[in-house]
Amino acid sequence: MNVSTALWIALCVFLLTLVWLARKAIAACRRENVSDWGGVFVNLLDGLNRLFCRRYHRFKHDPVPLPQSGGAIVACNHVSGLDPLLMVAACHRPLRFLIAKEEYERWWLRPLYRVMGCIPVDRTRNAEKAFYRARQELAKGEVIAIFPQGGIHHASEPRKPLKRGVFMLADMAKVPIFPLRVSGITGAGQVLGAVWLRSDARLEANSALTVNGPRDKEALHRLEAFLTGTKDAEH
Repeated sequence: MNVSTALWIALCVFLLTLVWLARKAIAACRRENVSDWGGVFVNLLDGLNRLFCRRYHRFKHDPVPLPQSGGAIVACNHVSGLDPLLMVAACHRPLRFLIAKEEYERWWLRPLYRVMGCIPVDRTRNAEKAFYRARQELAKGEVIAIFPQGGIHHASEPRKPLKRGVFMLADMAKVPIFPLRVSGITGAGQVLGAVWLRSDARLEANSALTVNGPRDKEALHRLEAFLTGTKDAEH
């Protein structure tokens, strides 16, 4: 056997191995996929994300008591860039995130945000447009994901008041709010770093909050207490 033939055989073996590994990976992602995002590719990403969170970040979570259908809001504390991945991995339904427009416009992430149905929010102007879009999605039975603390908020930083938009949206759309709380993030305070620094990630879920008006102080107190970990929200 000459050198040229040996190289061709080695190349064929290498390519066949890659094909075999790719098929195994796709099959694993299909098995892990839970939420139906409306497309084969994004459903595979759902499975991949669940594998990544569970195997790499040692993710454990409470069952998130979302209804099987109908509009709902999930509200979570925001400590890192890993948080959205954990929220998606914990829920059995797709989540439509409200995200800052400058984040949405990153060209390498925009296609993913689009297929996930994310809603960009221009915080300097026309924020009402995103609010109206979120109401439409809730009316269609979608689940909207919101970080009421605003940007990433490290536990060591002074506590800021929760954004009241989540209560206005829940009241106008007549949907419940499901509080979530993430913890155990190694890269807390970081965006990309938190995704790659291995964590012992945890997600706590609480029962639904029913909002009685946009200025419901009891609901505000319960949600804030749960998100900050200062006191468990009442069930």
